[in-house]
Amino acid sequence: MKLNKKILIIVGGGISAYKSLDLIRFLRKESFEIKTILTKSGRQFVTPLSLISLSGGKVYENLFDKNNESEIDHISLSRWADLILVIPATANFISKLSYGKAEDLASTVILASNKDIILVPAMNVRMWSHKATQENCKKLITYGYKFLGPTEGLMACGEFGKGKMISPKKIFKEIKNYFINKGVVKNKKFKALVTTGPTREYLDPVRFISNESSGKQGYEIALALKRQGIKTTLISGPSNIQKEKGLKVIKVKTSDQMFKAVKRNLPVDVIVCTAAVSDFKPRNFYKNKIKKQKYEKNLVFDDTVDILDYVGKNNRYRPKLVIGFSAETENLLKNSKNKLEKKNADWIIANDVSKKDIGFNKDYNEVTIIRSNGKVSQIKKNKKSFIASIISENIIDELLINDKSLN
Repeated sequence: MKLNKKILIIVGGGISAYKSLDLIRFLRKESFEIKTILTKSGRQFVTPLSLISLSGGKVYENLFDKNNESEIDHISLSRWADLILVIPATANFISKLSYGKAEDLASTVILASNKDIILVPAMNVRMWSHKATQENCKKLITYGYKFLGPTEGLMACGEFGKGKMISPKKIFKEIKNYFINKGVVKNKKFKALVTTGPTREYLDPVRFISNESSGKQGYEIALALKRQGIKTTLISGPSNIQKEKGLKVIKVKTSDQMFKAVKRNLPVDVIVCTAAVSDFKPRNFYKNKIKKQKYEKNLVFDDTVDILDYVGKNNRYRPKLVIGFSAETENLLKNSKNKLEKKNADWIIANDVSKKDIGFNKDYNEVTIIRSNGKVSQIKKNKKSFIASIISENIIDELLINDKSLN
């Protein structure tokens, strides 16, 4: 299948740079249009002439090119491409990107880009495993960067381990799959619904029952899904999250309001229930402030509507993928698996809110994804934006698998 897409390839400064030539050859055979940026260090391993010969286009090297006075290269190149690929992505280049530097044509194009960027790392095993490199990669993933590799193997330095660049043929296949899957997501017009934040169950005009949820994790998941091309609606309880352009946000306060908003926005392809909905609410709402001495004899509580249970067992409007969150303080896996079965969900994402540095009202989280097919996977402690990016990629994969199984 001819995809006829435009790819900007940035050739980095590593011994693996020569493999970019094979990749360009594969891409050109499949009618991809190629432009290249050759970094100063990349020039030590690949010549401009070889890139010109294989790509059939100009090689860009300088941030300000006197031969292109009518166009600003770092803007025009970033808008021209359907995808930007960095091969190889060295430890130094990854570090530069993580700090948002724009000190040469390659880094400036990337910072100015509104397209997806794929990094293909290649470096010594110790450089790849170094904490600084790993932290830089995690940061870039939260920014939306995608990674291909590295893999294990024998390196040019003679050492064996993880850090070896994946093969050009593998990169070529991944690029084709990227465009095919992106086209499917776009054409299928998948819809997602995410609930987030706490609810407030009011006793009187000044008092309410609530919890410590900040809404950050659900908000980050909604953003990640939107960036993947899924039409996403976020239903948020009271929180301080800042709305991002293009994301539909519905503000609610109580569990009843959240339940009604969920029903109004069904059907969707996937629902992610991250909201920490109160389990009970006062039976009566008092128009005036309740006096202290009347509390004990006047307060009666009822259960709130279980939104996840309703959606999971909804025969008419049940989404293809129903995902719930399980905030636990003990018996994390046992309680979460019970919830998975009881609510008829497809996934339960469990997190331990008893830990002081993760969970409610924190920027970090650590979660375990429990699937109805028995598969269990963990995302270790990281920023909620990073957790969200991994969850969103898993959701996309699941939606595409389910879509193919229906055809």
